[in-house]
Amino acid sequence: MPMAAASAPGSISKNINRAEVVDQNFITHVQALERAVIKPSPESGLDDQSLLSLFDCQLQSRQMDLMARIKRLENKVFYTIGSSGHEGNALLGYLSRTTDPAYLHYRGGGFMAARSMLGGVDFIRDTALSFAASRNDPSSGGRHKVWGSKPLWVQPQTSTIASHLPKAVGAALAIAHAKRVGHSLEIPEDSIVLCSFGDASTNHSTAQGAFNMAQWATHQGLPVPIVFVCEDNGLGISVKSPQGWVASNYSNRHGLHYVAADGLDLAAGYDQVMAAIEHCRNCRKPVFLHLRTTRLMGHAGTDFEVDYRRPAELEAAEAMDPILRTAELLVVRGLLKPQQILDRYSAMHQRCLNEADKADNEPRLEDAEQVMAPLAPWHPDRVIHIAQQRADEQTRLHVFDQRLPEKRPRKHLAVLINWALMDLLAQYDQSLVFGEDVAQKGGVYTVTKGLFKRFGGARVFNTLLDEQSILGLAQGYAALGYLPIPEIQYLAYFHNACDQIRGEACSLQFFSNNQFRNPMVMRIASLGYQKGFGGHFHNDNSITALRDIPGLVIACPSRGDDAVLMLRTLMALAKVDGRVSAFLEPIALYMTKDLYQEGDSGWCFAYPEPGKHIALGQGRVYFPDATDLLIITYGNGVPMSLQVAQQLLDEHKRQIRVLDLRWLLPLNELQIAEHAAACKNIIILDEGRNSGGVGEGVIAALQRHGLAGKPIKRIAGLDSYIPLGAAANLVLPVKDDVLNAAIQLLD
Repeated sequence: MPMAAASAPGSISKNINRAEVVDQNFITHVQALERAVIKPSPESGLDDQSLLSLFDCQLQSRQMDLMARIKRLENKVFYTIGSSGHEGNALLGYLSRTTDPAYLHYRGGGFMAARSMLGGVDFIRDTALSFAASRNDPSSGGRHKVWGSKPLWVQPQTSTIASHLPKAVGAALAIAHAKRVGHSLEIPEDSIVLCSFGDASTNHSTAQGAFNMAQWATHQGLPVPIVFVCEDNGLGISVKSPQGWVASNYSNRHGLHYVAADGLDLAAGYDQVMAAIEHCRNCRKPVFLHLRTTRLMGHAGTDFEVDYRRPAELEAAEAMDPILRTAELLVVRGLLKPQQILDRYSAMHQRCLNEADKADNEPRLEDAEQVMAPLAPWHPDRVIHIAQQRADEQTRLHVFDQRLPEKRPRKHLAVLINWALMDLLAQYDQSLVFGEDVAQKGGVYTVTKGLFKRFGGARVFNTLLDEQSILGLAQGYAALGYLPIPEIQYLAYFHNACDQIRGEACSLQFFSNNQFRNPMVMRIASLGYQKGFGGHFHNDNSITALRDIPGLVIACPSRGDDAVLMLRTLMALAKVDGRVSAFLEPIALYMTKDLYQEGDSGWCFAYPEPGKHIALGQGRVYFPDATDLLIITYGNGVPMSLQVAQQLLDEHKRQIRVLDLRWLLPLNELQIAEHAAACKNIIILDEGRNSGGVGEGVIAALQRHGLAGKPIKRIAGLDSYIPLGAAANLVLPVKDDVLNAAIQLLD
């Protein structure tokens, strides 16, 4: 049965359950339709069968919201943010295709119900499992309440701050890009992307960047088939959007076609939504669909709207309930009588309650292993198999101008990375290199020099200057089967876009139970010690924001041959397991050729033969027989440590073992423990900052393996930004710091 009747209208207090008010309003309104004068249905393409179908979708969404409020009190449901008042978005689900990728606002219940109906998916059962955090939830496996479905092309996400918009734009660009590179899509080539969000989210920098990226691409003549759906209920939790703000801001933007639609009246909104979808599909240009909605029952079950909304305002919002108008349309068209509508409403209510009870009896996640199972897929045998492959010899000869890199003289880091990228682009047809300045210029440090000339602008291209957009682009492309290699020009620039990796890219496999993936190898020019061109924005030694991102792989080579081998592994990992990785390239080592003295070419290396690779997590050990002292380090710390080791051998006849971690996340704790156990003393040389640096992880690993009692010194950067010029060495570890610490330990 429907929920119990509420107190008399007009008596507003915290004790009144607004869900009950909304429920009773519908019953009372429908009962009154027997004798009411109903506003006529506008001229519309909405046929009778479609109206009936859409009403059922709206009811399903509404009754799932009401069910959640009831079953939450019984501790059977763990999520009460609902879609009530937004059920008009069912029009989007109904008028689009199940092969149009969708990135949904958390109030997308009507959309999901409609798309589920078209795709033969049981919306009520699946949503009940999701509300109950059941392990059998087909969307996330019980990890979160998200709108998502692999067969319906709805990518699950938890975005509440518009952070899903950049990847939605990326997906739209990826659809159109397929023809240019001969990429085979799993969806029709005239597919469009649907991306919904609330009116308050339009103010977020991520949303602004996404709109800008779509407009920027359109301005250049690139197809961007995306419908931005702004579901405008006038509120961001308790903060009101200024009257007319969205329309004024978006109705006349260059490159963004604006369509206003009434999401409170299916007949009025039908043609408007259809027009937006058809314009996008036919013109292949971005559309801003401004969908009028209202918000019912508060932001969530714990939200007491009476704290910030006047009684008259609440009642006015409840009077705009879209399913009240749909009921009127059904009666005026003679499709259902009022009692038939109430019977349908009551039956749907009971079905939702029954499905919730069933879902409560389904198994839930029971241990950490189950929770984390989809977080970091890892199939080493398959990864090794792919990493050992190569493009055919004729292709490679063409790419390298008839001089294969393994036949060329030893080179420094920047050149070897460049050759590795050439090889990877030749091996993986679906790979793309993009970022600011990577094409004709060849990158700030010439690392991508020649790639554009060899592979063309469809495989190697410049982007606009916005790191959120670059990483959103990578996710959108990856979701449609590409293997992106995006470049972030400097580590300091990454922090502005960190949530695109933390909250979006690395969370996708987790929240989709490994049904969706967005593999990528993110290259970042990183770390300190630059000479002649420095300061904070070009010398950033903080990787703390990366180190605690679940599922992310962080690789940091110190020498060119390692960089080649590691890139091969990372690309194979992306291809096989869909993983996201950060490849930190030490800027100060890009052009470094010498190790001990000028002209020795000790830091130049031969290009590794194709087929060779480095296993994920495997570090490099120098002087493995030395036992006096172990230096554990990475990046710029490696040549610094080798110089110290040579000086200690020459001057003190002491032998030093050096472990280059190479892989900073996850740390290879077993290898760290093995070499630490074999040596009498330990130095941890971490060029990152003292707080949050890799060295903290190494210390923790030693402690876990019972080795923390050994003589240990940790050398790290100070908790400071890096200044310009020689002053940088005052806050970064330098060779003398390591040498003095080693002498103290050895003495």
